[in-house]
Amino acid sequence: MMLKEGSIRGFRAYTAKHLDELLGRGGIPEEERLRIRAVATVLPFRTNAYVVDRLIDWSAVPDDPIYRLVFPQGDMLPEADVTRLAGLLRQGAANGEIQAAANAIRKRLNPHPAGQLDLNVPRVGAESMPGVQHKYPETVLFFPKQGQTCHAYCTYCFRWAQFIGEPDLKFASDDIRGLVAYLKEHPQVTSVLFTGGDPMIMGEPVLRRYLEPLLEVGQLESIRIGTKSLAYWPQRFASEPDAEDTLRLFASVVEAGKNLAFMAHFSHPREMEPPVVETAVSRILATGATIRTQAPLIRSINDEPGLWSSMWRRQLTMGMVPYYMFVERDTGPQDYFAVPLGRAYEIFRDAYASVSGLCRTVRGPSMSATPGKVCVDGVTEIAGQKVFVLHLIQARDPELVGRPFFARYDPEAVWLTDLRPAFADRFPFDPAAADLRLPA
Repeated sequence: MMLKEGSIRGFRAYTAKHLDELLGRGGIPEEERLRIRAVATVLPFRTNAYVVDRLIDWSAVPDDPIYRLVFPQGDMLPEADVTRLAGLLRQGAANGEIQAAANAIRKRLNPHPAGQLDLNVPRVGAESMPGVQHKYPETVLFFPKQGQTCHAYCTYCFRWAQFIGEPDLKFASDDIRGLVAYLKEHPQVTSVLFTGGDPMIMGEPVLRRYLEPLLEVGQLESIRIGTKSLAYWPQRFASEPDAEDTLRLFASVVEAGKNLAFMAHFSHPREMEPPVVETAVSRILATGATIRTQAPLIRSINDEPGLWSSMWRRQLTMGMVPYYMFVERDTGPQDYFAVPLGRAYEIFRDAYASVSGLCRTVRGPSMSATPGKVCVDGVTEIAGQKVFVLHLIQARDPELVGRPFFARYDPEAVWLTDLRPAFADRFPFDPAAADLRLPA
């Protein structure tokens, strides 16, 4: 039976209060439902009718990859934590006690990896601009205040702390004038990335208020929008009441001489199967925008080479550009989803080897770490030592981009901080060697 909730532009969202009823579709036992609810007190849960009805194969739950992509799992957090929270829920403990326990767990999950809270830029004439981040010289990230939610939350999302309702863990801005002023003070910035959350949760009038002022910033070459809407709510561009206005807005960005790039998140080939996805992609491309695709490599969801090569080939035939395979970040339930770097490289290599050159625009596996985007280029043996070969695709210090370096091979390593230098005392980005913070 379809659950009922108020609609937003035809969109029907489900949250933690619907978990029990939704889990009933998959025949999840009552005790396991309790454990899932316990995890959902720590990590955010949100999905929608399109994902639930069109993408999840409920006959294959709990192993279905899309189910695992959006529904918390009872073993996603340490056993002791889940057991304690489940006990509180079973006892009918006060909400304050449950939230206190959940918050204590959250603090251990590295809610803001890569020093994100330290990247908020100085405001022109004031102290800071939470929601405006300047990590790389040519790129500024903007977190629009009205875009700090999603059509559905991915269980692996590294921005989970934005969605749990804790003000101290959130950052966002509605100060588009402040952003424009900052850009004019920093002419080296040529690209702005709208991210969140998902900016495409915003209706066209709100999105227009953010985009149009940027069209007058002459130095800007590109505007990027990070979004999973094509996977989780493609109707946004096909049948929603403001779909036509949104597409006209995209066209106006292109007509103003800016490259409009959709940074589309597709985590599994099934997300591209519904015909409405192809319709949405075609309509976006018709505005002159480009669509580049990216996703992290996630254990139990997409950790097979064939899934990635299938995704890249399908994206190519639809007119999209394969862009990034990411490594699961060092935050949230990383221990549950992470794939060892050695295995990640093998998956990327095997998928990359099985596609045509037109798909080989993709890069990875890449770690979005503090010094920049670190790519694992391979595993080899040099002077009798087995090593990872790496390079920085992007870096806070541009001098480091493209320069290969080496780390000792570690079969258990899942993140940059697990690695140790090979043939050197320190990595080239070691803060002991240079201050990597951008100047104010």
